[in-house]
Amino acid sequence: MTNILIVYTTTLGNTQKMAAAVAKGARSVTGVEVIYKSSDEVEIDQVKTCQALIVGTPIRHRTADARIKGFIEDTLEKLWLTDDMVGKVGGVFSVGGGYGNMGAGCELAQLGILSAMAACGMVLVTLPKTTPGFEVAGMHWGPNGRSGGPKMEPVGVTDAMIETAFHHGGNIARVAMALDSKAVMARGNVAPSPEIADLFLNG
Repeated sequence: MTNILIVYTTTLGNTQKMAAAVAKGARSVTGVEVIYKSSDEVEIDQVKTCQALIVGTPIRHRTADARIKGFIEDTLEKLWLTDDMVGKVGGVFSVGGGYGNMGAGCELAQLGILSAMAACGMVLVTLPKTTPGFEVAGMHWGPNGRSGGPKMEPVGVTDAMIETAFHHGGNIARVAMALDSKAVMARGNVAPSPEIADLFLNG
């Protein structure tokens, strides 16, 4: 089975709805096992052993939620040091409102998460405009659920946004299955040195 791990955090429940849709989309692919957990529940070994990692965040002041940043710093950074994520598949999604009907930093938040995955040597799956629902939830990098109106009134994520998240999960699952157990990245360089890695991991 190809193991897909979805890590998210939520405050009002909208990011959890998107996470559930991403999970459903991934599960629609035969041969896939999906785990989705909040960022404060996930364990480093679950991240280390997955074939694909999908991270979802609410938008906070034009960037990712602090709980997701904590996950990146406390978990992904350690796995960057040990090269355990090299060649694994990564993807992202977000939820946010924003005064004046703007995206309120969703692209910055998604790119921040994807850049951490890229540093880990992961294979990134973005969101092509051919994806159903792209016209309402497309961000090129991943789905963004617009949960607030132009005056910041809470409207929640729509069925069309949920559909986009579903297909994103399916896309990532198919890529993960295609790459599962394949050594797709060259190896040989060791950086940082084991001594420096040990300092950050155990110092």
